Amino acid sequence: MMRKRLVLGLAMMVAVLPAYGQSTKPAPPAPTSPAPVPTVPQTDDSGPVMDNGSIVLPKKKEETPPPPAPAEEKVKNPGEEVFSMRVDVPIVNLDVSVLLDRTHAFVPGLKADNFLVVEDGVEQDVQTIRTARTPITAVMLLEFASNSYAFIQDMQNASASFFHSLQPDDYVAVETYDMRMHVLTDFTNNKDTIRQALQSLTMPGFRETNEFDALYETLDRLSRVEGRKYVILISNGRDTMSRLTLDQMMAKIKATPNVTIYTISTGGLARELSDARGGMSGSTRMNYLQADNQMRTFAQMTGGASYQPLFQGELPDIFSQINESIRTQYVLTYKPTNNKNDGTFRKVKIYLVDNEGKPLKMQDEKGKPLKYSIIARDGYRAKLPVE
Repeated sequence: MMRKRLVLGLAMMVAVLPAYGQSTKPAPPAPTSPAPVPTVPQTDDSGPVMDNGSIVLPKKKEETPPPPAPAEEKVKNPGEEVFSMRVDVPIVNLDVSVLLDRTHAFVPGLKADNFLVVEDGVEQDVQTIRTARTPITAVMLLEFASNSYAFIQDMQNASASFFHSLQPDDYVAVETYDMRMHVLTDFTNNKDTIRQALQSLTMPGFRETNEFDALYETLDRLSRVEGRKYVILISNGRDTMSRLTLDQMMAKIKATPNVTIYTISTGGLARELSDARGGMSGSTRMNYLQADNQMRTFAQMTGGASYQPLFQGELPDIFSQINESIRTQYVLTYKPTNNKNDGTFRKVKIYLVDNEGKPLKMQDEKGKPLKYSIIARDGYRAKLPVE
């Protein structure tokens, strides 16, 4: 019995010993290939770039930097085709109207040799001249206050003749002012829209007139429109409570290029109406005369014309003259002898001369002398080096 137990014990030891002969350190795990990562199909509007069997592989998107912020652009003049040109030397373009004093008719047939251009006292060499009949881009700025109500209807009827003559490529905006400036219609070539804007002027609400503020705001808006623009200012010229002074207004006019102002002063109409009712005081009459002078200055500074009608019947003819003056002009170009880009204001005067350099004389078919006027801007501001 004892022998059987001994044999059984030895057998158990033999069975257990191989397990202890192995290392007690755990064996490293067998290398395994990484499990495939499921891919999410991405769509791309740019379309496929290759065909792999029956699978269309989308084009890989490339990250692009965000686009730069767009620079502020000027508004294109709705009534003018714009041509751009870059030059390395300054070139001055002058719009000049030559009109007969009696009929305000445009004087055709003038040549470059007939124009004497003087800049800051120095004669300039006119290089090119052409006659331009251009579309109109204009703002009609109307004083609409209770002190001008008496002739509002006559003004509406007279201005209607101006708008009826508009061509398809002419654009006009209508604004009014009292204590504030109001835009009745923005630039449009729709005659019905303009007519409705004028007919909306029924009963003014204020006596105060902020002419300087309204004109300043109008010029500020026009400075963002490319090309040649016009302002037809119809007002008695009296400014009662603007924040701006006359000097500030004139500085703004000088600093706003490519804008010509035509003024129709209703102060004479107001004086005639007042005289029919017993007259106005001396101080009030003086204020009106001073206002007429300011309106005349605005026009002269910009190469426009100023009108002081005494009767409502003169208004239709005035609008006809403005229409003709705006449409037909001479365009002169010259290289200034002072070619510095220093931002200074250069005063320009224009004269008409004959072949001998003497003042040009005009006469009608009967040999009678004809008086004429040269309408042009009185100067320009040179560019700065950074422009």
